[in-house]
Amino acid sequence: MSEEEAEGSIQVEDTSEKENIEPPLKKAKLRDDRKSDRLVKLEARLNDILSCTVCLDLPTKSVFQCRNGHLMCASCFTHLLADSRLKNEQSTCPNCRTEINRNICSRNLAVEKAISELPAECPYCNHELPRSYLKNHEEKECLNRPVCCKFKRIGCLWEGPFHKLRDHEDKCDHPSMTGLQLMESLEVIDRNHKDEQDLFQNILNLLSFEKIAINDLQLKPYRSDDFIPQLCYESSRFNALGQQWVVKASVVGNEKSIQRVLTYQLVQKGKVNVNVKFLMLRSPFSDLLIKPEVHQHEFTSDLQESSHHDLVLLDPTECNRMLDANTIKLRMIIFQIPSSEN
Repeated sequence: MSEEEAEGSIQVEDTSEKENIEPPLKKAKLRDDRKSDRLVKLEARLNDILSCTVCLDLPTKSVFQCRNGHLMCASCFTHLLADSRLKNEQSTCPNCRTEINRNICSRNLAVEKAISELPAECPYCNHELPRSYLKNHEEKECLNRPVCCKFKRIGCLWEGPFHKLRDHEDKCDHPSMTGLQLMESLEVIDRNHKDEQDLFQNILNLLSFEKIAINDLQLKPYRSDDFIPQLCYESSRFNALGQQWVVKASVVGNEKSIQRVLTYQLVQKGKVNVNVKFLMLRSPFSDLLIKPEVHQHEFTSDLQESSHHDLVLLDPTECNRMLDANTIKLRMIIFQIPSSEN
């Protein structure tokens, strides 16, 4: 080849080998994905290992263990002891059948600390945080946490995420309203406040009754025998005021409903005439916030079931989280009305 032909020729670089080279960033991404998958699987395995052997939920309070190391949440542990007392039997671990009681079983602090470090998702911003930090994050740090306007005391009903609070308060009309304009809102606030005062005064008066029974219940799910099976809940039998009782509950609102409500009724397992007042409260083993309501029913041999009553939650969206659990933990207080007041 002459020098002129060499100068006029076009040099073509062979890129076939370079095209087959994997970009280093893609490899790193694949490694990160595999690492993330392994972490997710590890968390799932830890959830299964550290779950209560009775209700299969991850404990949120104290964790107890039998002699052989099987774990029980505080609620289930108390429930097993109460059941054995009612049946006049020796309480045993549901896994290995070894004897359990307050003296034999001990708390497992290592498991409690391990559970507190497991990640949980914030319901407002969907960020994952250790369970021990989640409450503080939801109450003080999350930018999407629900808040009220600081002028709520004078009638502003605005509620929204924290990051929009300042913009709203800068534009809120209530500070510039006249006293006459605010009177209507303040009257509504006064009525609500009086209703709360009446409720608490009623409960305070009930605490002066001679016969009072307090029971921590676990409502377990089952399906009804209807043509279209419905989700229902029922507690174990419990002893109160010398009688045997059961609490039954059902869900109002199907899978297509946004708002769901749990209704419950008190059922007497006997034929003794007794007039009672009762209310449902938050269990010490649960963080479910309930608005207490006092109900009354006179049980007779022909009328052994009370009417259905709504379990009113302070946050209605909590109903879905409650239904997602394997058991619903509640506390019921029953007051026997003296015969002089019947």
